[in-house]
Amino acid sequence: MEAVKEVPSETRDAYRVTYIIHFLLGAGNLLPWNAFITAVDYFAYLYPANHIEKVFSVAYMVSSVFVLLVMMSWGGWSKTTLRLRMNLGFSMFVMSLMVAPVIDWASSSTTMKERPSGAYGMTVAAVVICGLADGVVGGSLIGSAGKLPKQYMQAVFAGTASSGIIISILRIITKASLPQTPKGLKISAHLYFMVSIVFLLCCIVFSNLQHKLPVMQQYQQSQLQDSALCSKTKFCAVAGKIKGPAFGIFIIYIVTLSIFPGFIAEDLESKVLKDWYPIILITVYNLADLMGKSLTAFYVPQCIKRAICAATARLLFYPLFIVCLHGPNWLKTEVPMIVLTFLLGCTNGYLTSVLMILAPKSVPFSESELSAIVMTAFLGFGLVGGSVLGWFWIL
Repeated sequence: MEAVKEVPSETRDAYRVTYIIHFLLGAGNLLPWNAFITAVDYFAYLYPANHIEKVFSVAYMVSSVFVLLVMMSWGGWSKTTLRLRMNLGFSMFVMSLMVAPVIDWASSSTTMKERPSGAYGMTVAAVVICGLADGVVGGSLIGSAGKLPKQYMQAVFAGTASSGIIISILRIITKASLPQTPKGLKISAHLYFMVSIVFLLCCIVFSNLQHKLPVMQQYQQSQLQDSALCSKTKFCAVAGKIKGPAFGIFIIYIVTLSIFPGFIAEDLESKVLKDWYPIILITVYNLADLMGKSLTAFYVPQCIKRAICAATARLLFYPLFIVCLHGPNWLKTEVPMIVLTFLLGCTNGYLTSVLMILAPKSVPFSESELSAIVMTAFLGFGLVGGSVLGWFWIL
């Protein structure tokens, strides 16, 4: 009841401007990572001796979780404004995405494989900077949305899902129109980065407009009132109050990341769809993820325990995918795998959005921002854990 009593009355969002800006900022938060991981074919060509996808995943996710842990344990972060943190994070995103194109343009070698000394290290460093920026932007954006009405948290996560759709569409266009040669891969990668940079520059503009909106001004007033209390709140105390939802979000991403994209992109083959098969499956997943995160705009269950049970039940995806890979021939066909991939994405999107909406509302209002950051950290732990399990190919 305390959490309900402390929540201020909702400010009207004229023309849904605040919702749209949160959606776009959510898209901008994950667009750089999607650009890096979609251009992995290009980087794998440049650096064939390195496990690019695995190195990128670990570098990005560990650095992101590190920032979130700092935000939870250091009270001084709350003294900085949301506007400052968002501008810093998006500027770091832009800087990280410029590294690979600048290395290419600065290279005067006749063949692309003759890279400047230290090019690989600079590329990995760019991924680390991108992960640090994700921690700053994601933690700040989701944390502030935790104090706002539930539709803004839904907008943020629907936006993150839309970034995958944007890059998937670009990948389909480039694969259909460009030759799969080193030059074609280079043009595709540069296109991913340039589109992302333009979008991120727009996000910087949105971040500087965000604080002027009536809904956000109400958030800033509550932040000033609660700053002393928030700075003394212990991470363990808040985490203890939301241990159920935190476990749920952790399990969701353990399951998802151990299956997608590694298993889907590398373990499956189709004689009909050939090299289009993983691209279609990844696009189906991204569409389903967006659909799931959009469904919470229409219905959010009030019982958080049911959502946690549903998240745990996603462990059933392991035997289902194993059966499709090693079972009868009729299950090894494209249709069952597309259906399973759709269900994986839809449940991932819907349950993520549900838990991230309900968890901050289950604690006192003064702790809602920190609880949202705690949830984001456990989401990050799930991403890291799922990536490690995917590395060992548990399927």
